[in-house]
Amino acid sequence: MADKVQRIGVKLAAALADADGDRGTIQNAILLSLPPKERARVLSKSEFIPLPARTRLAEMAEPIEFCYFLNSGVVSIIHVMTDGKSVEVGLTGKEGFIGLPLIVGYSTSPTRAIVQIEASGYKLRAQDLKNALRTCPKLDEGLHRYSQELALQAIQIAACNRLHEVDERLARWLLMSQDRVGKSTFQLTQEFISHMLGTRRASVTVAAGILQKAGLITYSRGQVTIENRAGLESAACECYEEINDQIARWHRDSR
Repeated sequence: MADKVQRIGVKLAAALADADGDRGTIQNAILLSLPPKERARVLSKSEFIPLPARTRLAEMAEPIEFCYFLNSGVVSIIHVMTDGKSVEVGLTGKEGFIGLPLIVGYSTSPTRAIVQIEASGYKLRAQDLKNALRTCPKLDEGLHRYSQELALQAIQIAACNRLHEVDERLARWLLMSQDRVGKSTFQLTQEFISHMLGTRRASVTVAAGILQKAGLITYSRGQVTIENRAGLESAACECYEEINDQIARWHRDSR
């Protein structure tokens, strides 16, 4: 009887996941890649929630109570120094997941994860994810593969922050954000961008001015609009293309 009830619950979760409504339409790439039974298993334990900008999903050195399969928006992965200064070491959206230490048995977060552009996602208790991983091999594989993509970002961004000019880095960052939100206009303050790029606000003002003068973006009162995508790609440093090219190679390898 218990097995029958569980099967009914799994089927119901799958039906809900495939329909519009409070849970939304699944956009998360990891969930979409799963076999139906594994996806239903995860969704049966999840809650679809809105994630307003500035929401913290993880904090450095604190226990991970919940994890998130992002469905929309942009979340920044940030390293915070002891003096309070911070810099972004990764960026994720509907391709990603917050809570990666859980997949290897760790229970605390090494970074802060904060919603940069209004998002939504599927929220699970940490223990529910651990339980699902025991019987969902494709979920385990997908999360491990995604961890490599995020690690690649961290490596490339470390080099980028050291070697490239602020306007090049800003162009790369705006392109990565647009890739995830699928829109040309989004809300961002210069103060927040300065934290993400690990530079002074005055430097962001100058960099944004360079891009705006070139007709690539418009920026006013915390709102950025990408006016010339191709031009912005040309203005960005090589890191944007290198990250995307390597991820594309990995995806081809896994077919």
